[in-house]
Amino acid sequence: MNRRSFAAILAAGAAASALSGPSIAQAATKTSKIPGAATASGIRNVVLVHGAYADGSCWTEVIARLQKAGLNATAVQNPLTSLADDVEATRRILALQDGPTVLVGHSWAGMVISEAGVDDKVAALVYVAARAPDAGEDYGALAAKFPTPPASAGLVKANGFAQLSEEAFLRDFAGDLDPAKARVLYAVQGRISDTLFASRTTQAAWRSKPSWYAVSTNDRTISPDMERFLAKRMNAKTIELPASHLSLISHPDEISRLILEAARSNA
Repeated sequence: MNRRSFAAILAAGAAASALSGPSIAQAATKTSKIPGAATASGIRNVVLVHGAYADGSCWTEVIARLQKAGLNATAVQNPLTSLADDVEATRRILALQDGPTVLVGHSWAGMVISEAGVDDKVAALVYVAARAPDAGEDYGALAAKFPTPPASAGLVKANGFAQLSEEAFLRDFAGDLDPAKARVLYAVQGRISDTLFASRTTQAAWRSKPSWYAVSTNDRTISPDMERFLAKRMNAKTIELPASHLSLISHPDEISRLILEAARSNA
């Protein structure tokens, strides 16, 4: 090989490196991830909606884990006065999100996210031991087809609102939590309107949005068999946890992973 041929080969190699360098860098950037979180180009927002007999603070353990994974998590504070009021509170928080969002609902909030989840910003739904009626469906009539959960007997009504008794809260709502912690949650529980559970949704967002569902197998507030039925009907990616109704508190790692999975799958 003469000197001119060798120089030509070097020049060709340099040109190839110049062309391939940016592509390699771009590929590395595209595939880089925060461990356990969504990709940099994926869903970064999560809105969490609490159910009856609770408030936004019940999501504290999950929020801490989502934030550690690099996601922007926001909890809604439901007034629990009507489905319309709770949906409006959720829509106000959705309006603040800067892009695609995973909408998560626990218990009663399954009604809320089924209604509010048709929002264009909502890319995925996660139900945690939650109601998930079809549009216009009588949830009470559907629930009557399954065993009556023990917590129902502990409802105490006064002045147009209702709450769980302390005994029912500790035994049937938060049965797998430390009693001292459960009593604190009992003290801050949200009181619900007497008419709240008679509400019917006009939308079933799970029919058009990808959905995930966490069944609590030791649930005494919603029948676990009903939870399985709802999850199967919506064709949700489902996990089962040996948890009380408050799996978001007793099993925050598993619930957080389920939310992160929903975020990743829509990246």
